[in-house]
Amino acid sequence: MEVFVNTEKNHSLRETVDAIYRTESRRVLATLIRLLGDFDLAEEALHDAFATALQQWPRNGTPANPRAWLVSTGRFKAIDRLRQRARFDQSLMELAGQLDGVSDDLAGVPEENLVDDRLRLIFTCCHPALPLEAQVALTLREVCGLTTEEIARAYLVPPPTLAQRIVRAKAKIRTARIPYEVPTQAELPERLDTVLQVIYLVFNEGYSAAFGEALTRADLSAEAIRLARLLHYLLPEPEVTGLLALMLLHESRRTARTTPEGELILLDDQDRSLWNGELIAEGLALVERALSSRRFGPYTLQAAIAAVHAGAADPSATDWAQIVAWYDLLLRVSPSPVIELNRSVAIAMRDGPAAGLALIEAILDRGDLAAYQPAHAACADLYRRLGRIGKARDAYLRALELTQQEPQRRFIRRRLEELDSGKVRRIRG
Repeated sequence: MEVFVNTEKNHSLRETVDAIYRTESRRVLATLIRLLGDFDLAEEALHDAFATALQQWPRNGTPANPRAWLVSTGRFKAIDRLRQRARFDQSLMELAGQLDGVSDDLAGVPEENLVDDRLRLIFTCCHPALPLEAQVALTLREVCGLTTEEIARAYLVPPPTLAQRIVRAKAKIRTARIPYEVPTQAELPERLDTVLQVIYLVFNEGYSAAFGEALTRADLSAEAIRLARLLHYLLPEPEVTGLLALMLLHESRRTARTTPEGELILLDDQDRSLWNGELIAEGLALVERALSSRRFGPYTLQAAIAAVHAGAADPSATDWAQIVAWYDLLLRVSPSPVIELNRSVAIAMRDGPAAGLALIEAILDRGDLAAYQPAHAACADLYRRLGRIGKARDAYLRALELTQQEPQRRFIRRRLEELDSGKVRRIRG
């Protein structure tokens, strides 16, 4: 009986430690990185602290402040590691002495200071001195807590390749002495843009994968939204609010975007009863909050466009005039050929396919977006709607050449089959 009781108690403690790891490990790691000044040493210290918790908490009980206990234990474990290695490198003994003199008593530390540790970690992982692909990998690894294997699987790269990106990024942070700090108010706009770009890249890869067998990867989108929620909690700037709104409104349509077999369903053909009403309501409220700040940027404007779609009960109710107006503003705020393309598609919906097609042809004629699949796919669709079968076929074939994602390739092939079979209805425009 005694063995059973102890086993049950140990199982319960393990569940407690696992739960604390899920909720606190990224916070503990962020503080350890600040205290130790090294990513790898902090990660080792984090795992040592949790291993020690499994040994000591059964005897001593769970501490009143587990996070503070874990930080303190992790720091002392790191100092022990450095002293053990000091026989090979005397400078490590000096570093251990310096760390030994740093206080890690979190009991009297204001919560906002601990929040700053998490902000420091996000901005360090997304530092512009690092390559963009390294920023993404390091953020998913250190801020979100994904394993190297999980990140590699999501981006369809070999785990050793992904691991090397992370190793090189950490080495760059160390050798370039990239500061582990929140940017100043003067630096914040530019640095925040980089962070938001990384989050949105992660979301887009999950919402519409660039290549592979699946159209979407829900795990990546979920991580991006989780990261955006964290950033919004830590730094509720209008563009952070706008990005979170944009992702929630897009995510609300996930279930309706594919058939049970994984085939692509275009926006106009989606069953809108499958859209997630809770995410839409939250996204709309966030859009309104961001717009009311009068300090919004491109993410908020894109969210405003997504909000118009979310508010339409069916495709015919979509207010395309309002969407074009938002694109007009977005093009002034953040001019780019891609935004110009999206505006052209909206004009095609407002004024007819011929009006939009002329704008897209002009973009392609000047050499922009020549290798951008959506531009050729949009052209093909407008040619198809105008009954210009030969032009539609050529544009679909070009789009097919540029498509690496299997559901999209199958969709384009079906369009080509429709053209060949004569199942195309001309739309006046």
